[in-house]
Amino acid sequence: MWRVLLMLGLSVSAMLAKATTPPDNLLAHGARDGDAPAWAITVASPAGWTRDCCTYASAIGVDAVLYQGEWTGKPQRVMVLNVSPRKLPTLAEEVQADRKHFLQSDPRAKVTDLAVQHKTMPCAATVYQGSDHVDDVVVFCDPGKDSGIRMSWSMTFDDGDPMRRALLDDFMQVVVASRYVRYVAPPTALPAHGG
Repeated sequence: MWRVLLMLGLSVSAMLAKATTPPDNLLAHGARDGDAPAWAITVASPAGWTRDCCTYASAIGVDAVLYQGEWTGKPQRVMVLNVSPRKLPTLAEEVQADRKHFLQSDPRAKVTDLAVQHKTMPCAATVYQGSDHVDDVVVFCDPGKDSGIRMSWSMTFDDGDPMRRALLDDFMQVVVASRYVRYVAPPTALPAHGG
C-alpha cells in the first residue's frame, strides 16, 4: 500500500512541477483579468531576431516585440504582439472592427486578406497598403472562448522595402508557431531559515 501511495505522491508532485513550470519559448504572459485566466504566448524566434517583452515592448504599450539589429523605436520591421480581453463575439468581427478603424484613418488604403494556416487556432490576416506608402500586416488569432483573450501580431513595412518578402516570411513563421497556454507562475524560492 505504501508503494502505491508513494507512486501516487510522486505522480502528483511531477504533475504540479509541470503545471508550475513556465512553458518553453515563453515570449509574454499576463495576469488573470476578470473571467480570463492568466495567459502565456510561446513561440520560437527566427534566427537573428531579438525577443523583448519587458523593456521596449513595455515602453510602447504592447506585450512583446521581435526585432533585428539594434532597437530604433521605429515601427518598420518590428513584429508586435498584443494580447487583449475578448471584446467582440467572433474573430471576424474583431477583424472587421480593425479594418474599419484603419480605413477611417486612411480611406485610400488598399486592403487585402491573407491566408493563415495555424494548426491550433483560427487566425485571420489583413494587409493594409497605406496611401502614405507604409504597409501593415495584421493577424488576429482566437485561442478559444475559454482563454478569454484574443491575440494579434502586426508588422509595418516601407512600401518599397527590398527585404519585405523575407521579413514577411519570418513574420508568418512566428504567427503560425505562436501558442496560447494558461500561465501558472513558477514557485518562488522560500527564504532560508536560520536555526
